[in-house]
Amino acid sequence: MAIPRILVQLDPDANASVFDAVVATDAGVDRLLQYNDVRPEQVSDLVNGCIFTRGPKDLQQTAIFIGGRHVPDGEALLDAVQDSFFGPMRVSVMLDANGCNTTAAAAVLSAARHMDLDGTIALVLAGTGPVGERAARLLAGQGASVRIASRQSVRAEATVARIQAGHTESVLQPVQTANESELQEALAGVQLVIAAGAEGIELLPQDNWQASPSLEVAIDLNAVPPLGIAGIDVQDKATENHGKTCYGAIGVGGTKMKIHKAALKRLFDSNDQVLDAEVIFGIGKELESQAENSPAGDNVGSSGE
Repeated sequence: MAIPRILVQLDPDANASVFDAVVATDAGVDRLLQYNDVRPEQVSDLVNGCIFTRGPKDLQQTAIFIGGRHVPDGEALLDAVQDSFFGPMRVSVMLDANGCNTTAAAAVLSAARHMDLDGTIALVLAGTGPVGERAARLLAGQGASVRIASRQSVRAEATVARIQAGHTESVLQPVQTANESELQEALAGVQLVIAAGAEGIELLPQDNWQASPSLEVAIDLNAVPPLGIAGIDVQDKATENHGKTCYGAIGVGGTKMKIHKAALKRLFDSNDQVLDAEVIFGIGKELESQAENSPAGDNVGSSGE
């Protein structure tokens, strides 16, 4: 009899995410155990339930998913989970609070379909937020020169310092975009823009990006009007607009969902994986490569399975 695949969902919110539960079900999890309102001090007992109920050879059939709306809370749970492991007594764990890792990976992969990221000058608007910072990290890892934008320069500088610690050879620049002139200066010479701001906040006016002579690709990850990049439709997917290739949040969403499901499946390949931004991005790159080599030629962002 096959050992069922059990996914333990840890959510710091008052209600465990229905979205994450549905995706886990669609990814083929046999049994989903949801825990809500989880705090770091409660994690050890929950992890013990994962690692002491099955023999070492069957531990890969149990995994942990950390979700929730607030990424710092999810990161605290991830730290507590890893601190609870010892020796071979561990299970694989994935962090995707508020879709931070899968969304950032999908955005960068979408851009990579249209440009060589190595050497590209990229601007990440709201680059100090959880999705923006991860997108900037991934871009830096691909060799892009990244401008990390915030309305407050001190926040942009702090984010650059964090990323630079792990990417010492990357070219990272903090930029402040508190007014029109600062935004125009940040956009000068940029080939790629990713807007990763909060819902309903416009970060880039339509005239600014449409008139940019250097801009090639614009990606907006906000699905709630007003959108982050004015003039991009939420459903845009490689849509040409004033000579730029544009993606809206739903246009990126198909890629994000495929990466999310593939990452959940990957959790059960072994019991020693930690799926954070870079690993999840790697899974997305594998999907892209597989799609390019498939007879149908479908890319990872196409609809359906």
